[in-house]
Amino acid sequence: MTPNKVQPTAVFTSLIAHRAIGVYVPAIRINIVQWSITWKTFFENALIKAESLWKIVQKPVIADDSGICVDALDGKPGIYSARYEGVDTPYSIKNQIIIDRLAGVEGEARSARFVCAIAAALPDGRILETKGTIEGVIGYEERGENGFGYDPIFYLPEYGCYSAELSPEKKNSISHRGNALEAMKMCQINII
Repeated sequence: MTPNKVQPTAVFTSLIAHRAIGVYVPAIRINIVQWSITWKTFFENALIKAESLWKIVQKPVIADDSGICVDALDGKPGIYSARYEGVDTPYSIKNQIIIDRLAGVEGEARSARFVCAIAAALPDGRILETKGTIEGVIGYEERGENGFGYDPIFYLPEYGCYSAELSPEKKNSISHRGNALEAMKMCQINII
């Protein structure tokens, strides 16, 4: 697991617990080499993760892929969000690059969204997929201490603040991951 994925994994675990989705997490650690993401959509990337892990544990698995899509940048960074401008590039630099690339772009033309796709691989071979998004705009500077990644530049007009300014509880209740997990819960499956 890459260092950039530690925070999202903790959030994902918290979101699952918050939504009371029936998930058993075995008390084992699996050392997984970084995924080779070669597909073109968030769902395809989530699916390859879920299917690959299912082959290892032979239990129902859910996996996600997520990122930020900036309309004025033709949807970039998109599925390359974690690797945008280099996997080891700090998010403070990635965020400034996005802000700089939007120089001269104003108002709603700075629209963006966080996207999360979840794939569930079940023992009977079924694959369930859900998707969640949260809409916003790219701000003109980083703000906030909460969150991670692109949260400090993602402004939420509906809430009058940046994603990184929300409390963790509020963010989890409205986030793209939270929305995708809520949709998975609505599939009314028991992932045990």
